[in-house]
Amino acid sequence: MNKIAIITDQHFGSRNDSPNFLDYYEKFYEETFFPKLLAEGIKTLLVLGDTFDRRKYINFFTLKRAKEMFFSKLHRHGIQVHMLVGNHDTYFKNTNEVNSVALLSTEFDNINVIDHPSTIPIGNKLICMMPWICAENYDDSMNELQSTRARICMGHFEISGFAMHRGMPSEEGLHRDIFKRFGIVMSGHYHHRSNSGNIHYLGNPYELTWSDYDDPRGFHLFDLDTNDLEFIVNPNRMFHRVVYDDTVESVDEINTKDLSVYKEVFVKLVVVNKSNPVLFDKFIERLYAVSPLDVTIIEDAIDLTEGVEDDRIDEAEDTLTTINKFVDAVTETNIDIKKLKNVMRELYVEALNLEQA
Repeated sequence: MNKIAIITDQHFGSRNDSPNFLDYYEKFYEETFFPKLLAEGIKTLLVLGDTFDRRKYINFFTLKRAKEMFFSKLHRHGIQVHMLVGNHDTYFKNTNEVNSVALLSTEFDNINVIDHPSTIPIGNKLICMMPWICAENYDDSMNELQSTRARICMGHFEISGFAMHRGMPSEEGLHRDIFKRFGIVMSGHYHHRSNSGNIHYLGNPYELTWSDYDDPRGFHLFDLDTNDLEFIVNPNRMFHRVVYDDTVESVDEINTKDLSVYKEVFVKLVVVNKSNPVLFDKFIERLYAVSPLDVTIIEDAIDLTEGVEDDRIDEAEDTLTTINKFVDAVTETNIDIKKLKNVMRELYVEALNLEQA
């Protein structure tokens, strides 16, 4: 066996350093990530960027929890870590010189931080390791990609044509032809897991926003001998959708429905039909009793009549889709629509990071 583990875009400190999200992360590491590494005898881990969420500073409570659930356990189990610098890990936007992973991991001698393009041996293979490409290292990055003897490339790339979130492809970034000389390319940065040809976006380990709803998250095992890439799914979910329709479900079914799964998670309740207000109020009371983190009730948002397909319901809760449709509807303007969509997306993501969990 010649397997290594790969994880990316952990974003410790996301959602305004929410303790609830840290608990959610820890559950993944305790119940899924480390048990799988130990069962498979994994001794090498590659981290493909964006280990921390904030570029400018670190919350000390977040750092303590991150060390306890991740860094210290890797060290204790003797797992060698090669960690790329991602764009969220860098203080400046034009250089990777000042980065959080290098500054915050000095106590761990098993961590090799890679902030410059380089090719390193992993097991019996050479792997081209590419941190975030910025103004300072662009020429070095292109030279490394063109001259390396490695046929495996791993990085934190922005490649045009791949989905940043499900259904939302990037229209900017590197052209995929830059990577055609490699047998397989794996990247962090975009949180939606996808692949096309030799390029694989691995996705992040857990749900962070509603854009991640019902979009599988996890990490990967990679066989250096066969190039087989195995996806290990994270079974824990932070965002849940509940459809309420008392014309389909009986009173007994609604009253006895197990709602315990909605404890300390985000819930969107889509009300299709509410013919019995008393029954609905009791259901809401039971839902709040299990202590969800947040409940959003979608009622009369769209024409939820008989025969409406599931994708119509999804439209009511996909903010990015709503934003894109609004921008597409703006026809009497000379503004570059693609750039406007990117600006709106960035503002949306920033707003999510600023809101209290």
